[in-house]
Amino acid sequence: MRALLQRVLEAKVVVDGETTGQIEHGILVFLGIGKEDTLEKGKKLIDKILKYRFFDDEDGKMGWNITQAGGGLLLVSQFTLMAQTTKGLRPDFGPAMPPAAAKELYEQLVEYAKSQFENVQTGIFAADMKVHLVNDGPVTFNLEVE
Repeated sequence: MRALLQRVLEAKVVVDGETTGQIEHGILVFLGIGKEDTLEKGKKLIDKILKYRFFDDEDGKMGWNITQAGGGLLLVSQFTLMAQTTKGLRPDFGPAMPPAAAKELYEQLVEYAKSQFENVQTGIFAADMKVHLVNDGPVTFNLEVE
């Protein structure tokens, strides 16, 4: 499981002209789910995201997590994060979890995130999403859990 985190001033997901999720200041998370991923691993990743300190504190250092910074969390499924790109000139999506199982796990992770944090928004799994964002910094991190 991989998460690409971007600290944003604002972000939203639009599907068929309708906004499905929107936050102001916070974290935009692109989430890739692999064949071997589990709910337990996903919960560990969500916990890490919520505790990860990459917002500026009162001293201008990356010392605050999303709760301390008063931000929102926008979760967007993105199977392309699981692509193998080391060989050739075309991505290999073999490591990604099949869509039906990935959707079920993604939805469980969204529910878990909502149980742990108040301001969670989402895109729509497997939809043609248009993601709008203003990256703050820019600050972007790639997180994985074992």
